[in-house]
Amino acid sequence: MRIRAAQSVSGDVSGGLADIASTLGLSQSGAPDFVALHFAVGLDAAHLRDEAISVIGAAALHGGSSCLGIMGPLGVDIGGAGLGAFAIWDAEGSYGTSSADLGADADAAARSAVTAALAQAGRPGEVPELIWLTVAPGREEDVINGLRAVVGSETLIVGGSSADNDVSGQWAQFGPEAVHSDGMVVSVLFPSTPVASVYQSGYAPTAHQGIVTGVEGRRLYEIDNRAAAEVLNEWSAGAVPMADTEPRFILAESTLWPLGRVAQQVAGVPFHLLAHPAVAHPDGAVDLFAAVAQGDQIWQMHGTADSLVARAGRVAEQARKNLAGDIAGALVVYCGGCMLAVRDRMTEVSAGIEAQLGDTPWLGIFTFGEQGSPVGDGPRHGNLMISCTVFGSQDP
Repeated sequence: MRIRAAQSVSGDVSGGLADIASTLGLSQSGAPDFVALHFAVGLDAAHLRDEAISVIGAAALHGGSSCLGIMGPLGVDIGGAGLGAFAIWDAEGSYGTSSADLGADADAAARSAVTAALAQAGRPGEVPELIWLTVAPGREEDVINGLRAVVGSETLIVGGSSADNDVSGQWAQFGPEAVHSDGMVVSVLFPSTPVASVYQSGYAPTAHQGIVTGVEGRRLYEIDNRAAAEVLNEWSAGAVPMADTEPRFILAESTLWPLGRVAQQVAGVPFHLLAHPAVAHPDGAVDLFAAVAQGDQIWQMHGTADSLVARAGRVAEQARKNLAGDIAGALVVYCGGCMLAVRDRMTEVSAGIEAQLGDTPWLGIFTFGEQGSPVGDGPRHGNLMISCTVFGSQDP
């Protein structure tokens, strides 16, 4: 197992891939067995995929857009055209990637994509150690259900919802076969060394909680039989505004005031899975970036800039400790909404991760939804979350 990470600030596809190829040492090492290529939407996804196939040459090519850019050992690049790569050479392991449009049935599309990825890896019918996932925002829960139907409920599924710079829908996903705007890329990883992953948030519950009494999909109508927007405005002491006569985007205001559901209890301590309020409607309904269900108990969560800055380093520290061995590389998922909320302090976030990972090659992406496995639980989709997945450098 050998891992390298690379970044480019070139700002264009050809120059960026030339930088990536040079840093990865492809002329000496040859094509990696797996490469995750993440990028800001200032780079054209179709052009990037076409050239990456030629320049990098990896059959298991996994591409996804990231809000404003990426981060890694060279620092934070959120100028709008950043490009980063995370490459694995592992002759003893197996890797496969496939992609698909979500279509009318995202569950079925996920089943098809993961089955094709397993076939490409030469491991049909087997259960991978890890699935690295990039999916368009909107139907992540359905995608996870489809993946679990094929690989089981215990398989580690980690990744993030592809993002753009302003929630205008310019996000992109690509695999070896195609580029998508409303699709998914599924990579199955059977590494020859151990893997550990930690999935957390930087938020704490307040005293305010209630029951979902009206919901349809991701549109929350009522909490405790009251208009959801009115309740959120009250619980946040006015920080989360209500709509007037037109729908109102509240992503920025609600970033420090999301909703949380208890997904798991660990040693008596609740783990809250977060849902980010996105749009307030004149009728009092609120659109979320994750689904809640009728009868769910939900809490008003609260975070601070300090908690969001510090949490990434703590997550990396816990992942390192859980691996209990030397690390060959790490993939970090940091919510794009959190990044935008602490944009002027992202060098501190990066430094916190670096302090825990040391000289380890790593790549961080900024997403509009995060997938991971809470302690003692199966894979989940949440918002405003952070994950760190580390790969061991030696056989178990």
